[in-house]
Amino acid sequence: MHLSRTPAEAAAVAAVESATGGEEPAEPSEPSHPSGQAPAEPLYVPVRRCACGFALRVFRSPLGMRTAVAFTTERRLSDVLGPDQPAIRLALPAVRALAAPLGVDLVSVDPQLTAPPVRPDRADPPLTALAG
Repeated sequence: MHLSRTPAEAAAVAAVESATGGEEPAEPSEPSHPSGQAPAEPLYVPVRRCACGFALRVFRSPLGMRTAVAFTTERRLSDVLGPDQPAIRLALPAVRALAAPLGVDLVSVDPQLTAPPVRPDRADPPLTALAG
């Protein structure tokens, strides 16, 4: 069966294969990971639906840097992003390879703080003139 890949997907696959040499190396975790070690199991990675299937969701760290996020358990993902958040299972090197073409170098594992989602469907209240 032949799979058609976009150039970004092909670059991500090539990056994973070249970085791992066909094997998944033990990589250090990001400093934000509570245990300080890279998870051995595939992670739960939040995605969003798009025309081609799914795309990696990118977030902002508390300092404003763009970051991909991943969770060690489905429960942790659900606790932080809600029960309806779609996710896929990927190893940490694969998450990094997918985030790199987007200019995202940081992967936060098991982040605990999030802001409420932006609601573009809500109409802003009308502006009023200030007295004075």
